[in-house]
Amino acid sequence: ELPPSEFMQVADSTWLVLSVVSNGREPPGCQATGVTKIARSVIAPLAEHHVSVLMLSTYQTDFILVRERDLPVVIHTLAGEFDIYKEESGECVPVTCDDVSNGFLKPKPPASPTLHPVQSPQTRFCVLTVAPDTLPAIATMLIDVLFYSHSPSWDAATSSQDLDSITFFSFSLIEGYISIVMDAETQKRFPSDLLLTSSTGELWRMVRIGGQPLGFDECGIVAQIAEPLAAADISAYYISTFNFDHALVPEEGIAEVIQLLQQRQESGR
Repeated sequence: ELPPSEFMQVADSTWLVLSVVSNGREPPGCQATGVTKIARSVIAPLAEHHVSVLMLSTYQTDFILVRERDLPVVIHTLAGEFDIYKEESGECVPVTCDDVSNGFLKPKPPASPTLHPVQSPQTRFCVLTVAPDTLPAIATMLIDVLFYSHSPSWDAATSSQDLDSITFFSFSLIEGYISIVMDAETQKRFPSDLLLTSSTGELWRMVRIGGQPLGFDECGIVAQIAEPLAAADISAYYISTFNFDHALVPEEGIAEVIQLLQQRQESGR
């Protein structure tokens, strides 16, 4: 319904959403959450089959977006590990490989993925949710932060290779559930009794992936971050955007995360 505009850029792909639901077979003692929880079982296999994904963590769960044209490869890749369902008229219907086998070609082994640079600003972030019935009470503040607050210019935000801080605010509304990521200073502008966070109230630090806009055709970007964090059992909250990817990790673990990613960068050279 959005009118065409010279200011709006639209990717030339239609994307479908995958949500991964645990069936209770996860080994005891596995504490990792977020993107690292599904790194080995979903993200790594899709990267190996040259499927580009967008990753969206929310306060409640995680979603993987895949291009509609890649769906046959996705089904064939994941069917051995997962029961796969599609939604039809509000009901979940089982999907088999036979349903999408028409035109399926086994992909060629992908070339070694590009190891993109990562940056870790000093900004501290909060991951929050809001009860839907209280949203009107903070609507004016949300609009001000999203559209009118001062932010650095594009050139200033992208030219520095060693960012001390980063302007980042994420708001998602999915099936009635609200997720917000904001820096700790911005959080102070909101009524504290309306913003809900985990019982620990932990703060998060960010790793931003990409020295320039990443595009959508390359695969393995999420895996570049998710796999080493999964191996170290470190939770991560991951948000893919039109230009860059962002992984948030608990503040106390940022030094270990940077070390892990630097080691991966050096081993890939």
